[in-house]
Amino acid sequence: MTATTNDCIFCKIVAGDIPANIVYEDEHCIAFKDINPRADTHVLLIPRKHIASLMELQDTDKELFGHMMITLPKVAKQLGLDNGYRTIVNTGPGGGQEVYHVHFHILAGKGKLPFA
Repeated sequence: MTATTNDCIFCKIVAGDIPANIVYEDEHCIAFKDINPRADTHVLLIPRKHIASLMELQDTDKELFGHMMITLPKVAKQLGLDNGYRTIVNTGPGGGQEVYHVHFHILAGKGKLPFA
């Protein structure tokens, strides 16, 4: 199951149609607090471009995803996560993906997920 930009909740956040607690944004991506946090700190980093899941990445997305990988630690540092954090990407129904707009979870502190 994949969402289109018309029915994608994250695309609506990017467009400003749905409010979000934004902690970082630039021309390529946006980071905001998860409305159902699984840890003391739970932020989602998403590309502004709609891509349903990692399974749909194309060669043309290399620069965008390189930028996002560089942005992840910037966001974590801004959040004060100097002691470390967990980054998760759920992909497809078998991987636990619930919103079909690729996103990185940035988690830290006590929470509902096991932390190794």
